[in-house]
Amino acid sequence: MPALASHRKPRPRVRSAAPVVGLTSAALATVTLLSSQSATAAPAPKPSIEDVQKKVDDLYRQAGTATQKYNQAKEAADKQRTKVDTLLEDVAKRTAKLNDARRTLGNYAAAQYRDGALAPTATFFLADNPQSFFDQTHLMNRMADRQQQAVDEFRTQQAKASKQRAQAVESLETLTESQTALRTSKQNVQNKLTEARTLLSKLTAEEKARLAELERKKEAEAKRKAEELAKKQAAAKKEAERKAKESGGGTETGSGSDSGSSASTKAEKVLAFARAQIGKPYVWGATGPSSYDCSGLTQAAWKAAGVDIPRTTWDQVNVGTRIATADLQPGDLVFFYDDISHVGIYKGDGMMIHAPKPGANVREESIYYMPIYGSVRPA
Repeated sequence: MPALASHRKPRPRVRSAAPVVGLTSAALATVTLLSSQSATAAPAPKPSIEDVQKKVDDLYRQAGTATQKYNQAKEAADKQRTKVDTLLEDVAKRTAKLNDARRTLGNYAAAQYRDGALAPTATFFLADNPQSFFDQTHLMNRMADRQQQAVDEFRTQQAKASKQRAQAVESLETLTESQTALRTSKQNVQNKLTEARTLLSKLTAEEKARLAELERKKEAEAKRKAEELAKKQAAAKKEAERKAKESGGGTETGSGSDSGSSASTKAEKVLAFARAQIGKPYVWGATGPSSYDCSGLTQAAWKAAGVDIPRTTWDQVNVGTRIATADLQPGDLVFFYDDISHVGIYKGDGMMIHAPKPGANVREESIYYMPIYGSVRPA
């Protein structure tokens, strides 16, 4: 009997390997293409010399700001260290007094323990006579008063010593905070200067020449503005003298003349000192005599004229009288940048003497070399 034919439909073959191979190849091709494009991508454009100049100037300005923070932290640390030393000395003296009071109190306690004490009735009957009893009683009362004074003195010295120790501990903590701020500011200055030097070191000889040319143009423009200011100030002075002559009087009279003469003498001393420092190197945090930062120079110059001004630019700008740029006189202080991170001494004719930046020496320069914030006349 013939076999029955199967009614099942043949199952189609499923070919799964080929599509997988095809997908993998496509993915690899895509990755290879992307890698090739990344490898051949154009490098980032090199900054222009103008951008480099701007970046370097900004880094030096930031270093100037960090220098003022360093000066501020150092001043605070020095003051706190002096306070701590004084407190520790006071604590030592107070401890000595406390030990003296403790010894006195100990002597009284030892004497009382050694001699013992009798009741008043027993003392009366053992006395040779009533008067002797009353004399002894009076003496004992006086000794008791002295003992009480010793106790009171001990407690007083103990309380004062405890208070001064607490003050010393608090001052030491404040000193530690000031020293931490000092180290942070110092590191910030060094970081900014390192970044600026690294940027400059990457320039080619041709790029350095172009950068120097940009600096010369900047200096020439600043000098031109200084000359304009000098002409305006000379014209204003001439006009004031003409009006004074027409009115038949001087520009200053009486006590005003004495005051003007005193101010002029101080300004002359300030400028004489500043001129003598020309050529000395800028060193951040330095106050002389062999090197200076900007505010260290201005502070030292005014001190030479007998006037004490604060250490930082942020404090110096608040000293004396604010002066408009058009009214500047020799000896006035001119401050720069919005953050008041630089200062110079006006010498007249739109020029100043200042300690510029790391790598440069104290020199004369136009006040328009940097953006002016404002000016003051310390005295």
